Amino acid sequence: MISHSNIAHRRSAPVKKPVGKPRTKQPKKVKFITTEIRCQEMSKGGLAYEVILAEPVGLPAPRRADSPEKTPSVEEIQEKLKAAEERRRSLEASRMAAIAQKMQKIEEASRIRSEQTNNFIVATKEALDAKMDSHEEKREAYINELRARLKDHLEGVEKTRLTLEQQTSEVYKAIEDKMNTAADKRDENIKKMLERLREHEEQVRKVRAGNQEKFLQLESSIQDKLQQAADRRLQLEAEQREKLRNHNNKLLEVRSTLSAKVEEITTSIETKLTAAEQKREKEIQKKLDFVKKEERRAEMVRQNKSARAESEAPTSG
Repeated sequence: MISHSNIAHRRSAPVKKPVGKPRTKQPKKVKFITTEIRCQEMSKGGLAYEVILAEPVGLPAPRRADSPEKTPSVEEIQEKLKAAEERRRSLEASRMAAIAQKMQKIEEASRIRSEQTNNFIVATKEALDAKMDSHEEKREAYINELRARLKDHLEGVEKTRLTLEQQTSEVYKAIEDKMNTAADKRDENIKKMLERLREHEEQVRKVRAGNQEKFLQLESSIQDKLQQAADRRLQLEAEQREKLRNHNNKLLEVRSTLSAKVEEITTSIETKLTAAEQKREKEIQKKLDFVKKEERRAEMVRQNKSARAESEAPTSG
């Protein structure tokens, strides 16, 4: 039975790609490392020995001829330009989609802000109406209370007047009784009673004047409080209008800021697209110049070959 071991690998020099114009080169000599192929055999008796079969033989590997650099054709350049145009259109479409999405988000934010503003205006108006209704109810309750108090006061005055009239009638009756019973003291008593009547009437007049003054004061106080309430209501309405005006001004500022930002983004995108278009035109021009240059070079090579062929034709004849 034979087992192989110590297999050697050949190492050759790396192959470099030609740069520039292709040239024919002579193959380099390949250096090989000297190795031995050894076999191990085992006899029936158990004796092991090694046999050197042969020395390694180094054969140069065939080398591929260097191919000239491939010049792109007009069809390939047109296909590349078409692919570049398609990529540019796809990029422009994606950018316009992004701009549309941003504009949709801005419009959605503006709509939400408008809804919030309308809700705020409605809530403020409802709160102001509720506050005004409550203020009106309190004012009516206060006026009713003042009227009830004034009514009670007038009823007390009327009761006092009736009592005074009753007392006066009683006094007149007593005077008549005394005049009938005491004729001698009639004149003196009449004078005294008339004096008392005058004092009593003066007191009644003073009471009536005081009541009238109090009534006028209460009426003036009620009118002043009503005027103050009306002024306060007008002031609250003016404050709420000022708040709403300031809020609308802020909304206008935010909208103008958003419009300016959108315009700035649109201008930036248009500038970038213009720069990309100019750059693409420059690249296309470079490639076209390169193609023309290669065509001129190929034409010169063909002319040189044809001239060489014409110059060598008589010699070979």
